[in-house]
Amino acid sequence: MLYLAVKAALSGIIIAVASEVANRAPALGALIISLPLVSLLAILWLWHDTGDPERIAAHAQSTFWYVLPTLPMFIVLPALLRAGVGFWAALAVCCALTFFLYLATVWILGRFGVTL
Repeated sequence: MLYLAVKAALSGIIIAVASEVANRAPALGALIISLPLVSLLAILWLWHDTGDPERIAAHAQSTFWYVLPTLPMFIVLPALLRAGVGFWAALAVCCALTFFLYLATVWILGRFGVTL
C-alpha cells in the first residue's frame, strides 16, 4: 500500500509542479507537460512491478499510437477559445473530438493488423 501511495504522490507532484509553473510561464509549463514524464513514470512503475520487457515494449508502442489522436485538441482548443467559445464548451468539444479520434485510431490501426 505504501508503494501505491508513493507512486500516486510522485506522479501528483509532477502534475502540480507543472501546473504552478504554467501559472507563471505558460510556455515553460507546456514544455514540462509535453515531456513524457508520466509515461516514463508508468514505464518505471511497470518495470518495477513486472520486469517484463515485452510488456514495457507493448506499453510504449501503444502510448505512441494513443498520443496521436490527442494532438488535434491542442490546435482546436485554442482556436475555439480565441473564437469566443466558452471554456467548458470548448473543453467538451475537444474531449468529444479526442474520443472519436481514439475510436478512429483503433479502427484504422486494426485494419492494418495493429492491436492496442
